[in-house]
Amino acid sequence: MADFDGVVGAAVAQTGLEDFGDDSFREGLELLLASLRDEAQLNARGEAYLYARIVTALSQRLQVEDWYRRHPEIDDVEILPPLIGLGLPRTGSTALSVLLAQDPTIRYLRRWESSQPCPPPSTVTGPDPRIPMDEHNKVGSRAHVPTGTHAPMECLELMTLDFKSHIFQAFAQIPSYSTWLVEKANLTSTYAYQRRVMKLLSWGEPPRPWRLKSPSHVLWLDALNEVFPDARFVMTHRDPTDVILSVADLYADIVGGFTDHVDRGYLGQLNVEHWSVGMQRALRFRDGEADKRFYDIDFRAMQADPIHEVRGLYAWLGESVGDEFESRMRTWWAEAAAEREPSSHADPVAFGIDLDKVRPLFADYVARSLHGS
Repeated sequence: MADFDGVVGAAVAQTGLEDFGDDSFREGLELLLASLRDEAQLNARGEAYLYARIVTALSQRLQVEDWYRRHPEIDDVEILPPLIGLGLPRTGSTALSVLLAQDPTIRYLRRWESSQPCPPPSTVTGPDPRIPMDEHNKVGSRAHVPTGTHAPMECLELMTLDFKSHIFQAFAQIPSYSTWLVEKANLTSTYAYQRRVMKLLSWGEPPRPWRLKSPSHVLWLDALNEVFPDARFVMTHRDPTDVILSVADLYADIVGGFTDHVDRGYLGQLNVEHWSVGMQRALRFRDGEADKRFYDIDFRAMQADPIHEVRGLYAWLGESVGDEFESRMRTWWAEAAAEREPSSHADPVAFGIDLDKVRPLFADYVARSLHGS
């Protein structure tokens, strides 16, 4: 088991660098390491995978700071107002993000650069060694969302650089860290560091508006808004009882590869709690003027006619869908439909989920978002 000094020392040894910037990452990292040690019951594969990810994140943070030290002009890069996707998971948000990534005029976080943003892509000559030859990279026993080396990645990877990210609880059962993350953590520094890395990724490229995405943003909209006050949001919607069990099952599949003691009851309750709180916070944030910055897409409408939904979104943005963009979207949607795996049907009893008790927790959200306000 690694401790704080151990993983920090490993990152320093790996990079030969020592400057992590400010220490905003320390609290989250210390709590994460304690939860992994005391609660996660990792098997050998889990220990190897999780601690390597932690050292990689620390190494990348060291390299980000080194690039800024050597090239302070990176901080002058303009981040145009982004469009940020959010909402409950399993609502079609990943498919939407892949469709939006077909727009040749925008910038998105590519899977191959998401966990290793250094060096800045514009500085690499020839094939980038971060781009794997194998497209079929997945964690868990099956694919849960549309994947691909060049597919867009959620913001969760960049958020790991400040060690305040939902991604860790998808890998391990870490209740103390998860409770702190949703109840006490201040993610302003996390989003500020994400913006710092986005400047690095954009450096040397033509200015393009970013398309970002993570369902988890609903939990920390106040902090996200503080760092990206000019952002607009696209929120995808689906009946919560159609998604909560699916998310818990996804967690169990991934966590199950890293521990021999999967607690499905815990994973079910974790997801009910986090996503019900997230929807409550999203509704509060949208009260008043902030609501004008949101565009809503229903899962059923997205499945029926995705191109129509993207056209509506772009009309709201005041932008047009060009021929190349539309052609790319139609091609990808057809290919994705042919490769889509059948939905899994997990047993709610196995996850301790009583859907009749879940519904009241999301009643306000359903009333306002699925049936109109």
